[in-house]
Amino acid sequence: MICFPNAKINLGLNIVSKRPDGYHNIETVFYPVPVKDALEIVAAKTFSFHQTGIPVDAPIEKNLVVKALNLLKTKYEIPPLEVHLLKTIPFGAGLGGGSADAAFMLKLVNDFCKLNIPDDELEETASFIGADCPFFVRNTPVFACGTGNIFDPVSLSLEGYYMCLVKPDVAVSTPEAYSLVSPKSPEKYLKEIIKMPVTQWKEVMVNDFEISVFTKYPVIRNIKNELYNNGAVYASMSGSGSSVFGLFKEPTDLKESFKDSFVWEGKL
Repeated sequence: MICFPNAKINLGLNIVSKRPDGYHNIETVFYPVPVKDALEIVAAKTFSFHQTGIPVDAPIEKNLVVKALNLLKTKYEIPPLEVHLLKTIPFGAGLGGGSADAAFMLKLVNDFCKLNIPDDELEETASFIGADCPFFVRNTPVFACGTGNIFDPVSLSLEGYYMCLVKPDVAVSTPEAYSLVSPKSPEKYLKEIIKMPVTQWKEVMVNDFEISVFTKYPVIRNIKNELYNNGAVYASMSGSGSSVFGLFKEPTDLKESFKDSFVWEGKL
């Protein structure tokens, strides 16, 4: 059985306050996008895990796909499986690729083994893997707050728009990105902004990480500017970076503009 875990982008990201536990309260909108990995499981005599595509520099037991499987094994009888992961969603990009793989693994094993686990329970299990992991269980647009772990469904569709996603050869440390920002209440609430036409987002929707990240990594700022220069109606860094996406009304062909970067272009 095979599935195709997809990435997400952040539409706006406000860092509202610092919590007593050292983490931060944020506000953002998670939106699923068709940048995908491939994940397959088959019945086997003994467990095995195979990963191809972008190399994952971690021991097997720390891979989030394996971690998801092992979490299910603590509650359910799971037969030996042969697991194959083709990794194409870039790391350190603010796209949630690892979280997507883990959540889709939970759903895939649930279906393959006919466990009949409800979505609520899958989300609870996913929460032990990462803050944004539960999002990928239902995989629909949500307003996220808290540490990014409290979800409220939103009525939002970018269907008909085209996206160009660019990830430069730069890694942004999320803890470092948080250390460089000063939490504050947003000037305009994100829930109101997403009700506005996409063509108006440029003036009011912000990612609070951009100021500090762009200062340290000008190449990321340059990518955003280049997307706007090529006609994007809205462009933003996703999460704490380093990927930047642009939304367009027409198909794009910008790979030559970003020769040294990962580029995905397509229709949403």
